Amino acid sequence: MGLVLFSSVSAFTPGPNNLMALASGANYGYRRTLPHILGVCLGFSIMLVLVGAGLGRLLKAAPLAYTILKYASITYLVYLAWKIATSKGIGEGRKASAPITAPQSAAFQWINPKAWIAAVTVVSSFTIPQTFWASLLIGGVTNIVLAFSAVSSWALFGTMVKKWLSNPLHLRIFNWSMATLLVLSIIPSVLPRTP
Repeated sequence: MGLVLFSSVSAFTPGPNNLMALASGANYGYRRTLPHILGVCLGFSIMLVLVGAGLGRLLKAAPLAYTILKYASITYLVYLAWKIATSKGIGEGRKASAPITAPQSAAFQWINPKAWIAAVTVVSSFTIPQTFWASLLIGGVTNIVLAFSAVSSWALFGTMVKKWLSNPLHLRIFNWSMATLLVLSIIPSVLPRTP
């Protein structure tokens, strides 16, 4: 029950994946956002298995690698926020603008602070040492189902506001708001941690 509760809160609350899916759903529709959604599920699943296999310990033992990963993720998130803010997806030709692809979305999980926190928490708090791989599999399947549901929900909400966003001013305000929220979502990862 604790795993489902933690994973639900982690999956459905605003974060980089959900905010990008919301913006993509609004700008490109659900069908064109589906590869992004599937990439989130695939990328997070691979991350969860590798964190469970020891990658988390390696990053803890090599603080420089962790620091590099952290600042690379912040830089990339700011870049994505800029792309969202300046997107003119609605009413724009398909060649001029395209949603994030499944491989891009899967790769993004590796620099997504919220995905790292979720993966490390699932491995450290919701696995059982005696049945580690079985409990990791249960955690993985639970998170795939919830991630697909959550990111889909955000993308579908984006499609619901698409008509309202057909007004260029509304679209500009929406995209800049989503970009701002995306940047704000990384603030917890840059604040100093208190012991």
